[in-house]
Amino acid sequence: MSASKLIRPSAEYQDDYLEALAEYHAEGRYLYQDIGRLTLDFDEFIKELKTEKGYPHQPYQDWVEPVPETIVWLVKDKKYIGTVDIRHRLNWHLEKWGGHVHFNIRPSMRGLGYGMKILKKSIPIINYIGIDKALITIKPDDMAGIRIVEACGAEFEDETVATDCFPAMRRYWLDCT
Repeated sequence: MSASKLIRPSAEYQDDYLEALAEYHAEGRYLYQDIGRLTLDFDEFIKELKTEKGYPHQPYQDWVEPVPETIVWLVKDKKYIGTVDIRHRLNWHLEKWGGHVHFNIRPSMRGLGYGMKILKKSIPIINYIGIDKALITIKPDDMAGIRIVEACGAEFEDETVATDCFPAMRRYWLDCT
């Protein structure tokens, strides 16, 4: 059994990534990623992920200013476990609701310590991109996410107020030096 590691997205993990995507869909998440389309052209999907423009086909409002984004996957023993999205800078929306870092663990692998591993392992990459202090936002009811960012040393700053368009978010700063 090998150790978990962060890698750039790879077609080698196609079947397992698509299984994880089905798990996310069952939760009502990432529905903009069409499993059928990805099955037909996974290589193009991987190529698009590596352009550092975020997830292809992710719906954005017209007013959203795109920012460069590096995507890495946590894998272990040929199994996709989760994703870290690292945004190279913040726009006004990310300052309140998105942050520099977004991480997720596939539903079938949650509760096994991978959330903390994925965040800790991403710190050198975040620093390499040039971010000394990374903003991470967590929904106030996401107790697992809050435990993970606090255990990794992130410091709580404040909680945004919910609006008609956006939920309340807890904002944390993680030292990545």
